[in-house]
Amino acid sequence: MNMDTAAEVLLIIVSSVLALFLILLSIAAIYTIRTLKTINKMADRAEEVASRVESAADALRNTATAVPLVKVISNLLSWSNRRKKGK
Repeated sequence: MNMDTAAEVLLIIVSSVLALFLILLSIAAIYTIRTLKTINKMADRAEEVASRVESAADALRNTATAVPLVKVISNLLSWSNRRKKGK
């Protein structure tokens, strides 16, 4: 076997291995990008859900603040009605 032939064979083997690694790296990069996009979508959805929960909590807090006021007015009206019936 000639030295030039051995060098050519080695060059072909090394080139093939490098090409294989390049293909595998490309495939891994594609899957990584897809996974990151999915994670980004999930994070956006979680942010929307958190915003909705926060809005619901604010609405509940506002309602809970108004309930005692409505109860006081209701008690005053019922007291007024009882007083009118008593006369």
